[in-house]
Amino acid sequence: MQPFRIEQGIAAPFPEPNVNTDVIMPKRFLKTVTRDDLALGVFADLRFAKDGGNQPSFILNRPIYQHARFLVVGDNFGCGSSREHAVWGLMQLGIRALIGTTFAGIFFDNCRRNGLLAITCPAQMRDTLLEQVSDSGRAHLKINLEDQTIRTEDGKARPFDIEPARKADLLLGRDAIAQTLEDAAAISAFETHRRTAAWAQFYRALTIRK
Repeated sequence: MQPFRIEQGIAAPFPEPNVNTDVIMPKRFLKTVTRDDLALGVFADLRFAKDGGNQPSFILNRPIYQHARFLVVGDNFGCGSSREHAVWGLMQLGIRALIGTTFAGIFFDNCRRNGLLAITCPAQMRDTLLEQVSDSGRAHLKINLEDQTIRTEDGKARPFDIEPARKADLLLGRDAIAQTLEDAAAISAFETHRRTAAWAQFYRALTIRK
């Protein structure tokens, strides 16, 4: 997966609480057997009108926010079903980080597994960021995962916490498969030993029978 070290760009305000994964990725976009074109499904019922055109009032359709890199979100973002497509779609749309107070557990894990940085922070900090990025002239953020800061247009760096293991995975772009492959030699040695032991036990059993 793509490493996350230092990213900067426009942040869009999305303050609604309890945004579920069916809002993020409606179920009609789950029919594909690949991950292709899932960006079209992200917030589809909010982004697009019934005739297929853009809904001008939706935040990500406003000119300044059309290419947002980050979302500052409401409480309990990503609740509902466990569909991983929601994370895949957000990343295909260009979203690299989410900033909020709380995220649904499975959604949060899906973010980690796919390289989407989900930052949890106190409500006061989130609300301050919401206020700032709602002003198009102050919507630019710089997120430095290495030193765990969010830097706003006023030059202020706001620290955030993250578990060391998740931080390391994101910095390295290391998913669960990559983690396993790091221990490939040890796994291979264990399997070889197990097979050897199993054959030795089999031959001992044959000897006893004779």
